[in-house]
Amino acid sequence: MRAKISYAITAAVLVVYFVLVGSRGVLLIRSGTLLTVTFGVAVLILPVIGVWFLWKNTQFVRRANALAAELDAEGGLPVDELKRLPSGRVDRDSADEVFARRKAETEAAPDDWRTWFRLAVAYHDARDTPRARKAMQRAIALHDGRPVQV
Repeated sequence: MRAKISYAITAAVLVVYFVLVGSRGVLLIRSGTLLTVTFGVAVLILPVIGVWFLWKNTQFVRRANALAAELDAEGGLPVDELKRLPSGRVDRDSADEVFARRKAETEAAPDDWRTWFRLAVAYHDARDTPRARKAMQRAIALHDGRPVQV
């Protein structure tokens, strides 16, 4: 729940920022000189890119949460079996062991979105965020029946 609240607050702050930047871009365009109009258009591009990125990220999070809920209903969510250090951080050897099992499971059933979801969790536990995201994107695509990019 804390992650959802943090995400909502961050998204709201970004939207406010986009509005402020966009209003500055409009003011620059209204000035009417070639230089200010050029800068105004350039400034307006930033909020457009930001809104697109926020939208795509929000869609990704919603789809991943929907898969988690579906997997939870099936009783297939991965159990946290990682050993932790006294500091609370995940023991690297434990994460590697779980990752090896999840990878083998995914290689045995490469068309099952469930195995890709669990592999994404293992990547996340190993602090490999880019691969975790790609594995989750693959799980989402397989679940939705969309073609999977290799």
